[in-house]
Amino acid sequence: MTRPITILVAALGGEGGGVLADWLIEAALHEGFPAQKTSIPGVSQRTGATTYYVEIYPEKGARPPVMALVPSPGGIDLMAASELVEAGRAMQNAFITAGRTTLVASTHRIYATSEKMLPTDGRYDAQKILEAAPKVAQKAVLFDMSRLAQEAGTVINAVLFGAMAGSGALPLSREACEAAIRGAGKGAEASLRGFAAGYAEAAGPASVGAAYPPRSAAANIAANTPLPHTHPQSDRIRREFPLPLHALLDEAVARLADYQDPAYAALYLDRMRGVLAVDREAGGEAGGWQLAQETARLLALWMSYEDVIRVADLKTRASRFARVRREAAAKDGQIVVVTDYLKPSASEIADILPPAWAARLRKNAGAGRAVKLRTSDVSGFLAMRLMAALKPLRRRSSRFLEEQALIERWLGALKRLGFAALDAELALEIVHCARLVRGYGETWRKSRAAFVKILDELVENEQAVAKGADALKLAIRSARNAALVYEEAKPAPAVKAKPVIWMKQG
Repeated sequence: MTRPITILVAALGGEGGGVLADWLIEAALHEGFPAQKTSIPGVSQRTGATTYYVEIYPEKGARPPVMALVPSPGGIDLMAASELVEAGRAMQNAFITAGRTTLVASTHRIYATSEKMLPTDGRYDAQKILEAAPKVAQKAVLFDMSRLAQEAGTVINAVLFGAMAGSGALPLSREACEAAIRGAGKGAEASLRGFAAGYAEAAGPASVGAAYPPRSAAANIAANTPLPHTHPQSDRIRREFPLPLHALLDEAVARLADYQDPAYAALYLDRMRGVLAVDREAGGEAGGWQLAQETARLLALWMSYEDVIRVADLKTRASRFARVRREAAAKDGQIVVVTDYLKPSASEIADILPPAWAARLRKNAGAGRAVKLRTSDVSGFLAMRLMAALKPLRRRSSRFLEEQALIERWLGALKRLGFAALDAELALEIVHCARLVRGYGETWRKSRAAFVKILDELVENEQAVAKGADALKLAIRSARNAALVYEEAKPAPAVKAKPVIWMKQG
């Protein structure tokens, strides 16, 4: 062969990308092939991937080759990615070509900070990557490697290594790859299990050029399946609401009963019964009860708003500590220390106080003070549980009363003003405005102000309504989208020239 095999691996921090590169080198040396590796550190918080570049010259006893230190677009034989968006990033950077590259990637998602920061659903469209992969690459091997890694009790790098070997793109035998894993020593047995699982999945006929759907797709299918009757409101849901709403209402009732109490979940159904009547009057059955379904989803999210009580409750649940131990791969008997970094502001504390007390505290509300709390210790855990124990008093809190009043105002706009009967799309635009009210602290105050402004100036404004449904619909949509747009960062200041001062000795 006249050139080396070029391999580019993109991985996230803590996924063992460096170990995977070491395995590749050891396996190549085991086969007697010259090989070298380089790496480029990524940027924190998923703004850049950590990449490992490996070149293997698959010829024994040949003249020592000259190898490159960095990958070049269009010059990659095997592209491996431990997460789906990293595969998309490689496509965008032209490292994957139809005439040369085999793409091996996991279809699971780990959301980047840029996706989480947006006030709307900022997730990248994973389906576009899944559809593009078989077209852009010569061969695409895509499946959920995170699930296989969990089942094998190992890190995803072992499964990814097995998939690379099973794809047929590596000039390395399975025996050489397994020998490289054994040579690493620590955790070899678990890594070998993960390698075998990845190898079997990639070598199977279904994986050749196939795009596997991500796990979230399966979760969405499961979410549309009616849940068993496991809560007191199940019979009421099936008696008072049409079948297309059952699964959604079951999920919402379970969420709200866990968030507050069964009476709060019953209040949710009372509200939804009024929305269903509006949808029925507007002929919503023919459209699959779209107005009721969208209202049910947004109302459940709104009624389970996040406050410090909710945060404390979630952070001290046994399921959370079990998940942390599982992610840390802690063995039985090992101590895992969990430290939570918090910065509650005075306004967030005021939210859980009665209105009179909250008003006094908000006058002197500051930016908040950073708190580092070990929730795995007795003192830190008890402090969190004490905060979570305030849940029965939430109904008397200032924010609870404010949220309920605004919810009734929102629903009242649909019921009293008859927007659903006037124009179904207009009613949906009003319903979608509830997406603005989210978060807590300063985020909640800003989003709530934008929502109230739309109600004041458009939905409940007689002059705006008099302009007609089409004009009102367009105005509401424009105002809502403008409020949802993430405020762009300010541009960096211009670079100013500075004199260079040379220091001489003596």
